[in-house]
Amino acid sequence: MSESPEPEAGQPPSRAFLPYPASTLSPRIVPNDLSTYKARGISQVERDLHQKLVELRESYVSAVEHFNWNKLIYEAEINFEPVVGQTYHLYEIRDRFALSMIGPAEWPQRHIGSFRLNVGRQWEPVEIAEDVDPAVLFG
Repeated sequence: MSESPEPEAGQPPSRAFLPYPASTLSPRIVPNDLSTYKARGISQVERDLHQKLVELRESYVSAVEHFNWNKLIYEAEINFEPVVGQTYHLYEIRDRFALSMIGPAEWPQRHIGSFRLNVGRQWEPVEIAEDVDPAVLFG
């Protein structure tokens, strides 16, 4: 391991150890063209961040929809205490919503969807009726 020699007091440092050319006879320094490096980096960062934003948006939309279904069910008329793990059916009856144990094949009311109550007391969709558009339902 060689170290640059320390100049004696009062003497300038040796020009041979400077990190830049100190003479017009020194080889010309040509800066590297970093435009392709920067362009690749920017392109990759943009792709990665765009993908993260897409994932965040999907996660957000899913969480909002999950919240809206749970709010709708908990605000619906329920005349029994639901059991965790069981599937129940949400109906629209005379402009109000009702949760029922009766399946859609057994009751001629407008079926909105079937939901299962999980251990976190949250309703998970099992089946949403084909004629139900959550965007229209939740406004």
